[in-house]
Amino acid sequence: MFGVVLTLHVLVSVFLILVVLLQSGKGGDIASAFGGGGTQTVFGPRGTSNVLTKATTASAVIFMFTSIALVLLSQGGGGGSLLDAPAEPAAAPPPAAAQPALPPVEEPAPSPLDLPEQSPVDTPQETPPAAEGGQ
Repeated sequence: MFGVVLTLHVLVSVFLILVVLLQSGKGGDIASAFGGGGTQTVFGPRGTSNVLTKATTASAVIFMFTSIALVLLSQGGGGGSLLDAPAEPAAAPPPAAAQPALPPVEEPAPSPLDLPEQSPVDTPQETPPAAEGGQ
């Protein structure tokens, strides 16, 4: 039964999309939005309903009924309300272990900025050999 209603729902949906796209507009362009529509009413001219309008109405009604039928069929016969069900007590969380919340804080290593300034070791600088013979 669910498959039949679902197939009908999909077919009606496609038909509804096609019928709505085939209908012509009712003068709802930008000119009518600013008063250039002449004697049209707010929701467009009130003309006779044609076949597309009647098909749109019928397919929209069928679409609504198949939507409701799909919801009712998907519940599987257990059509109760969540408000009717008795409230289940919440499960108590497991007891926490006897551990400290944070690990113990260790002394941080001294940063290079905190160390006393050391003088550089005096290293003999190499002097370039003297140029011989004035080349």
